[in-house]
This record gives sequence, C-alpha cells and structure tokens, in this order.
Amino acid sequence: MGLTTRRRFLREAAVAVPAAGVLGAAAAAHEGAGGAPERRVITGSVSPNYSKAIVWDRLAFVAGVIGVKPGSRELASADFEPQCRQVMENLKASVEAAGSTMSKVLKCTCFLTNEADFAAFNKIYVTYFPSDPPARSTVIVKALVLAGATVEVDCVAAV
Repeated sequence: MGLTTRRRFLREAAVAVPAAGVLGAAAAAHEGAGGAPERRVITGSVSPNYSKAIVWDRLAFVAGVIGVKPGSRELASADFEPQCRQVMENLKASVEAAGSTMSKVLKCTCFLTNEADFAAFNKIYVTYFPSDPPARSTVIVKALVLAGATVEVDCVAAV
C-alpha cells in the first residue's frame, strides 16, 4: 500500500469510526433492553423440514405454500384455479399465524409451472391484494416439490 493510499484509508477510517458508533447506538436503541432481536419460529407445517414462517424483529419470512388442503399433503384440486385459491388461503393463514396481515405483505415470490396460467393467477392474486400490492417476482418453473402442484407462493411481511 502506497503512502497516498494509506493516508486516504486512514482519513476515511477516521470518518467511518464515529459514524459506526452513532449507527451502533441507533441499532442498540432499536433492539431495546433485551439486546438482539429474537428469532421466533412459527410451527404447524406438515413437513418436519421447514417451519411455516420465521419472525425476526418486525419481519415475517413465510415459507412457500402450495395448494394442499390444510394439515395434509393432498392437493385441493388438480385444476389450476382451485389450487391457486388454496395457495392464497394457505399463504394468508401462514401470514396471520406469524402475527401479520395480507395488507402488510411486502414482497411475494410466485412460482408457476405453466406460463399459460399467468392471467388466471393474476385474477386470483389481486383479490388478496386489492390495493397497493406488494412487490412481486413471478417465475415459471419446470415442476414444484409435490407432483401435480402448479403454483407456489412465499412472502415477507411486516409484523
């Protein structure tokens, strides 16, 4: 490291250290007297491999849901629209189990197995987010984890 580079580094570090102290104090105040934010697991998944959601501080990370009947691994229907409605109901139940509401969903990631179902998906999706919808990504995939599943949605919500 040359002399000029070293001086620039030290000058920038001198500015960064007090700023880090201010940011650290703000973060500590945000965390409250209890210290670091707590991780809360929302149980109830039929699979032992994942939780319905994880709540961290004021965010709920909701696991992907497919169109199964609640408490089972059986699809609600082989047809796309009934399956899609069940997906959205399952998502809503997971969001609420995490202590939030659909109006506080910030971001959804949606997976469809058939591009031709996109318009039907949007028609149903908008009924769950009638105004100010969350940010969203939609991905067309070859298959989902359960044979016959045609749609999956996960999300992040404010709590």
